[in-house]
Formats: sequence, C-alpha cells, structure tokens
Amino acid sequence: MASLSEYLHGLPLLIIDGALATEMEKRGADLHDPLWSAKYLIEAPERIEAVHLDYLLAGADVLITASYQASIPGFMARGMSRAQAYQLMQTSVVLARNARDRWFATHGVSATRWMPLIAGSVGPYGAYTADGGEYRGNYGLSAAQLREFHLPRIDALVSAGVDFIACETIPDLCEAVVLAEILAAYPGVEAWMSFSCGSGAATYAGQSLKDVAQTMAQYPHVQAIGANCTAPQHIPAIIATLRAHSDQAIVVYPNSGEQYDAHTNSWSGIATCDDYVQAAQHWYALGANAIGGCCRTDPATIAAVRAALVA
Repeated sequence: MASLSEYLHGLPLLIIDGALATEMEKRGADLHDPLWSAKYLIEAPERIEAVHLDYLLAGADVLITASYQASIPGFMARGMSRAQAYQLMQTSVVLARNARDRWFATHGVSATRWMPLIAGSVGPYGAYTADGGEYRGNYGLSAAQLREFHLPRIDALVSAGVDFIACETIPDLCEAVVLAEILAAYPGVEAWMSFSCGSGAATYAGQSLKDVAQTMAQYPHVQAIGANCTAPQHIPAIIATLRAHSDQAIVVYPNSGEQYDAHTNSWSGIATCDDYVQAAQHWYALGANAIGGCCRTDPATIAAVRAALVA
C-alpha cells in the first residue's frame, strides 16, 4: 500500500481528480437515482473506469473511487444481498486500479509524476439519504448508529487494497470523529478528512473550523484535513483557519460554486469561480497541499490546474 503521508511530504503538491458523477452526466449518464453514480457499479462499470482514466491522462495524482454514494443498505434496497453489496464496493477499487494500470502501461512514472494513489471514497450518511443531508449534518443518529453504517464500507475498501481512505463532504464533526475512530482500528491505513462547509468558518452542522482542526489533530492516521463540495469563495478562509490551528496537510477540492437541489438532482446558478486555475494558484500560495475539483469540474479543469501548478 502506498503511503499518503509519503506523497504529501515528497511532492510539492498533490493533484486530485475532479467530479465523477457530474462528468458522467455530461457523457450521458442518468443519475436520477438514490445510488447516484454508484448505480453504474451495477449497470455499466466500464463508464466509471473511462472517467478515471481521463483524469489520469489529465494529470491527477489521486483517483477517488466511485463509492461515495455506495453503502450496504443502499445496495440492499436495490435487491442485492449483503455479500453482493460488499463486493460492489470493492468493485469501485478494481475500476480505479484498472484505469491506473492502463495509464501506467503507456505513460509510466517520472520525478514529478509518481504512481497515482487510489483513495477509497467514504461519503457521509447524508449522501445515503439522498436528500441533501451532506449539506446539513445533525442527522439525529447516535455514534453507534453512524459506526454501524460506515464500518462495512470502510472494511470493504481497505480489504480491496486502497492506498488510503478519503472521507468526503463530511458536514458534521461528530460524524468525522466516528470515522476517525473506525479507521484507527486499521493499522497502517491513512486517511484525509474533508468537510462540507457553508462558510469559511464552520461546517454545515455549525462546528467551527478551529474545533475541527484541533479535534482531527488528535488522530495521527488522519494525514490531511480540508474541504470539498464547498463553494470556491470559502476556500481561502478555510485554508487560513485550518493552517492556523493544525499541522496536518490541507486538502481542498471545491465545486464550481453552483447550487445543488437534492430534490430535483440538478444544479442551478452560475459558477462563482470565474477562473478556477487562478483560484487554485491562490489556494496553493495559502498553503494547500492537495488540490482538485468536486462537482461540475472535469478533466480539463484538472489538466489546467496541473499545468499551472506543477512543473
């Protein structure tokens, strides 16, 4: 297993991939489904692999698996057995690995382009509910209930051989603590913890980013903290606060700034980041160690970010 910490310390900047689901929609996928992009683990896994490959060709150092919306209860609601659901989550790792193998066969590594890492995506409980809960938090669940929900997916991803775990779009510090505690039981498994934030000062559930930084600093296996699927204009303040209160690496991969409607599964408004590359340069200057994109970004976005920030 490759080490996230080794890459964070050995490379000046990690380039993360961009959106999976919205990129698949651009290519004709119908994601009006509670499983969102994870339904293509069942229906057409080759379409997921194709997007992964395009992000590697664009210059991504990190591929995030298509398991964000995947869960045991989510797949079982579609008629899968528990064993089949577990296997589908592992399939998300296989698809990313296949794409990496295809890329490596024709491109290879270099001093500035190491073998890309595969991050096992662990989305919040609010992604499973498919009602915009990842932008609220405060689910009313106990820590034990959250643990019961998250543990099987983490176990599946770790068993499938991911390089590290990417806890993404986490709206609530309480949920992040549960995830960090679960991961502590897997020796040698590193992670990043990326929050969804409605401002530059707090998570969507209302915890201050100062508290986030100080709490996550207690977990040495959490190698990086940051924000994703958050409007770009909040990122500078998020970086500044996290940097002031933590020595952990900073990871940022915001969305385009458009607004998502969970009831219609649609985006509206305009991108609030006129020049994503220019903004990424600013985030890097402020101290971000890993930069990529979330919803409504694409391989062209990632290629432009890499060209501007990595020699």
